[in-house]
Amino acid sequence: MANNNTVLIKIKRQNGPDSKSYWEEFEIPYRPGMNVISALMDIALNPTTRQGKATTPITYESNCLEEVCGSCAMRINGRVRMACSALIDNLEKPVRLEPLSKFPVVRDLTVDRSVLFENLKRVKAWVPIDGSYDLGSGPRLLPEDQEAAYPLSRCISCCCCMEACPQFNESTGFVGAATISQVRLFNTHPTGKALKRERLSALMGDGGIHECGYAQNCVEVCPKDIPLTRSISEVGREVMKQAIGDLFRK
Repeated sequence: MANNNTVLIKIKRQNGPDSKSYWEEFEIPYRPGMNVISALMDIALNPTTRQGKATTPITYESNCLEEVCGSCAMRINGRVRMACSALIDNLEKPVRLEPLSKFPVVRDLTVDRSVLFENLKRVKAWVPIDGSYDLGSGPRLLPEDQEAAYPLSRCISCCCCMEACPQFNESTGFVGAATISQVRLFNTHPTGKALKRERLSALMGDGGIHECGYAQNCVEVCPKDIPLTRSISEVGREVMKQAIGDLFRK
C-alpha cells in the first residue's frame, strides 16, 4: 500500500501496435501540486516498477503543460481528460493511466490520432485563400460574430470528444463532434463560406452528422468548454436544408 508520502500509479502499457497490453505499477514520491505529467516525468527518472524491476520509461505525449496543445489526452481512472491539468491531489488512488481506446496504440500511452486530421481534410476545414483573391484588407467581422466564433476556435485537437462518443467507432466511421464544430466555424467565416456547400455535402455521406446519437458526452469532457452540441444542432439543420434543396434542384 502506498502511504501519504508516495503515490501509486498503475499504467497500461503496450510495446507496439501489434503487441499485447499489460499493466505495471509504480510508486513515486508525493509532492503537493503535482499533476499526472510530473508523475510520468518522475517515473522516467527512475523507471523501476513497484516490485523493484527495472523497466523502460513510459511513452506518452505532452508539450505545453497548460492545456493548450491537446497532446496529453489519455484515460485517467477510466475517464478521458488532459494529463497536464489532472492534479494528483484530486484523483482517486491508485491512479490508473490508459491510452485512448478509440485510436490505434503506437506505444504505451501514445496513440495515432491522425483520423481527426483526415476528417478535417474531408470537410475542408480551412479558409480558402489562393492567388485569385484580392489580398487587400480582409472582410470585417462584427464583434458579436467574433464572440460567437471564438469558442469554436479554441479546439486543441485533443480528441477527448471522440473518445467519449459512443457513436465514434470503426462500425460507423462517425467524423466526431470536433470536426462538425469546425465546419460550423469555417462556414460562418466571410471567406470560409466559399466552401460551405462542399463541407455540408461531406457531412451527408457515411460517417456524417446523421450518425450522431446526441449522447452529449462530447460537451461533458471537452477541456475547452466548446459548445459542441449546439454546433451539432446548427450544422445538422444546415445539412438538412441543403439536402432538401438538392432534391428540388434535380
